[in-house]
Amino acid sequence: MKIDIRKLTQSVVAGALLAWLPLAYGQEAEVAGADLEVIEANSLEELLGNVKDRRVVESKLHLAREQRFTSQKAEQAQLLRDAEAERTREERRSDRLETQFEENEIRIGDLTEQLDKRLGSLRELFGVLQQVAGDTRGLFEASLISSQYADRGEWLGQLAKDMGTASKLASIDEMETIWYELQREMTESGNVARFQGTITKLSGEKITTDIVRVGSYALLGDNQYLQWDPDTQSIIELARQPTGRHVATAEAVLAGAPGEIIEFSIDPLRGSLLALLIQAATLDEQIGSIGAVAECYLPFCDGQGGTVGAIIILGGFLGVLLALERLITLSLVGVKVNAQRKNPTPSDDNPLGRVLTVYDENKEVDVETLELKLGEAILGETPRLTRNIALIQVISVVAPLTGLLGTVIGMIETFQAITLFGAGDPKTMASGISKALMTTVLGLCVAIPTTLLHALVNARSKSIIHVIEEQSAGIIAEHAEKNGQPLG
Repeated sequence: MKIDIRKLTQSVVAGALLAWLPLAYGQEAEVAGADLEVIEANSLEELLGNVKDRRVVESKLHLAREQRFTSQKAEQAQLLRDAEAERTREERRSDRLETQFEENEIRIGDLTEQLDKRLGSLRELFGVLQQVAGDTRGLFEASLISSQYADRGEWLGQLAKDMGTASKLASIDEMETIWYELQREMTESGNVARFQGTITKLSGEKITTDIVRVGSYALLGDNQYLQWDPDTQSIIELARQPTGRHVATAEAVLAGAPGEIIEFSIDPLRGSLLALLIQAATLDEQIGSIGAVAECYLPFCDGQGGTVGAIIILGGFLGVLLALERLITLSLVGVKVNAQRKNPTPSDDNPLGRVLTVYDENKEVDVETLELKLGEAILGETPRLTRNIALIQVISVVAPLTGLLGTVIGMIETFQAITLFGAGDPKTMASGISKALMTTVLGLCVAIPTTLLHALVNARSKSIIHVIEEQSAGIIAEHAEKNGQPLG
C-alpha cells in the first residue's frame, strides 16, 4: 500500500491550522469557519511557501473585508478632505466670532458710559428706591397687617433683586405701587379690622374663623390672642395665653360692635411685651403645685417655692379646712344651744341639753355634789367644742417659721451658685433668691388667714362653753336656793 507523503503532510498541517485559527482569530474565526478554504500545494516546498505567506488556509470573509477596504479607500480619503475643509471653516468662524465679541465688549462699555451720563442724579434715586424696596419687604413680612393682606413683600424682593443687577429700572407704576403700599401700611396701623383668616393650632389643626386686627399691635381670634409668624407667613395660636384680665379684654373686642369704645390691653411693641408676658411664671409655677409633694422626692420639687413651699401650702389648706369644719360645726351647735336655752325640756343633741340632763338626774343631791356632777359634764363637753382649734393655732405659728426656713435654704443655694459660677450672671442666683422670697411670702400668706380663723373659731367655741357654764352656774344657784343650802 502506497502512502502519499505530500498529501498526508498537507492534511496534517491544514488540520493543525484549522484547530489554531479559532484560538488566533477568536469568535470571528468560529463564525467564518464554515467559509474556510484550504489551498492545496503540489510539493513540500510550495507548502512551505504557503505557510510562510500564511496562505495555507484563507477565509472568504477576510477576503471580502479586504476587498471592501480597498473599494472604500477613495471614499475615506474624501471624508478626510471634507473634515479638513470643515475644520478650516470653523476656524474662520471662530476668528469672526472672536472679533465680534471684542466689538460687542467695546460697544457695551460705550453704552454703559452713555447710560451713566443719561441717568445722572437718577442713579441715586434708583439706589434709594432699591434700598427702600428691600427694607419695605422685611417690614411687610413682619407686620401684623400682612395677616390680612398677604404676599405684599414678594414682588418687592424681586424688584430689589432686579435693580441690584442693573438689568432693570423701576417704572413709574412700580414706584407708585411702593408709595401706595407704604401709605396703606401707615393707614391700616391705625385701624381695627375684622376679616376671615386661618389659625394654625398648636396641634397642627387649621381652622378658619373671624379675626380682629387691632392696627399693627394685636391679633385676636377664637376668644384669644394670636401671633403672626413671619417665617411661615401664617397666624398661629399662642403657646399660652396671658392672665385672665387680658383675655377678657380680647373677648370684649371680638364681641364688640363697630364704633363701640372698648377697654383693651394693647402691646405697643407689636408682640414683644406679649411674648414676655406669657413667659412670666404662673401662680402654680411660682408656688409649686400641691401634687409636687407626691410627685417628687425631697428636697427636689417643682415650682419656685420648692418643697418648703409645697409643705407650707399643704399646711395652709389643712388649717383652712379644719377652721371651716370647726366654724360649721360650732355654728350648728350654737344654734342648738340657743334653742335649748328657750326650751325647758333637755335634749341630747346639744351640749347644754346633755348638761341639763345631768341636773335632772341629780336633783336630790346636795349642792356640792351637783356642782361636781355639772362640772364633770361640762368637762366632758369641752373637748368636743375645742377639738382641732389648737392645731389651727400651731399651723398659724409654724407657717411663717417654715417660710423662714425656706428663705434660709434659698439664700444658701444662692451663695453656693455664687461660689461655683461667680456673681457675674444674675440668672445663676435667681433660683435661690426666688425660693427665698417665695417661701417667705407663702408662710405669711398661710399664717395671716389661719391666725384670723383660729381667733374666730376659738371665740365661737368659748362663747358656747360660756353659755353652758353660765347655765350650769344658774342651775346650781337655783338648786341651792330651793334647798336652803349655802353655795360652797
